[in-house]
Amino acid sequence: MLEHIQGQTFHARRGALKNAFRYGVDYVLCDLDAPLKPVVLSRNRFNLWSLWDRHHGGPRGTGQGVAWFRALLAERGLPLEGVELRLLTQPSFLWFHFNPVSFWLALRNDQVCAFVAEVNSTFGQRHCYFCAHEDFRPILPTDRLKATKLMHVSPFQTVQGDYLFNLAWSQRAIHIRISYENGSHGVLATLSGLRRPATNRSLLWAALRRPLGAGRVLALIHWQALILYLKRAPFLNRQPPPATLISQGQTMQGTAE
Repeated sequence: MLEHIQGQTFHARRGALKNAFRYGVDYVLCDLDAPLKPVVLSRNRFNLWSLWDRHHGGPRGTGQGVAWFRALLAERGLPLEGVELRLLTQPSFLWFHFNPVSFWLALRNDQVCAFVAEVNSTFGQRHCYFCAHEDFRPILPTDRLKATKLMHVSPFQTVQGDYLFNLAWSQRAIHIRISYENGSHGVLATLSGLRRPATNRSLLWAALRRPLGAGRVLALIHWQALILYLKRAPFLNRQPPPATLISQGQTMQGTAE
C-alpha cells in the first residue's frame, strides 16, 4: 500500500517574539515490505521521487530502513504478530533529500500502537523519539506522549524542554501535533492531510505544484530563519549531537487540548 498525503504543515512560535507560517507539503505513507507501483517513485533507485533505506531507520546516511524499526519494536517488547509497519515521510525528489521529521508507525487493526519521530536537523544531526503506552494499547487522539528534547534543531531554540506528541489517525486522514514547550517559549507544529492512494498522476502533479521537493523544504526553512534573524531572535550556535540515537517517551496524565 502506498498513499500520497497532500497535506499542510503549520508552525507557530511561542514567547514574546511571534512568528507563524503554513505551507503545503507532500508526504507518502508506505509499506516498505511491499512493491511500489507508481512508475515515478522507486525504492533505492534514482527516479523523479524515491525512497532510500539509507535515509531512514538508524544513523543518518547509513539507515537500514524497515528492518531497523522492526528490530527496535522487538527490543522494546512489542509482539510483532499482526502488526503492520508504515513509514510516513517526504520522498526524495530527483537528487534532493531532506526530511525535518519522518514517522515510523506500528499499527494493529489499523490503529497506531507505537511510533518513532525520526527528527533531522539542518546541522546534519538526527535523533529518534520512541513513543508508546507501556502496554502498547492504541494511541488515541486525546493521548499525549512526552519526550525530552535532546537534539539541537533550530538555532533560535535551546536544547531544553519537552515535546508533546498527539496523533490522530483514521482511515480518512492523519493529523499530527507536536508541541515543543520550554517554559514560556517553544513552537507548535502540525502536519495534517487526507489519506489517498499515490498515483503517477498525483505525484506528477505534486512535482509541478510544489517543485524541487526537499530542495523547496530547505529553502523554506532558511527563509523562515532569515525572518527570525531580522526580527532579532536570539541565535544559538550549533550544539553537540545527542549521545544516543534513540530516546524513550512517556505517557502524560490527562488529555490533549
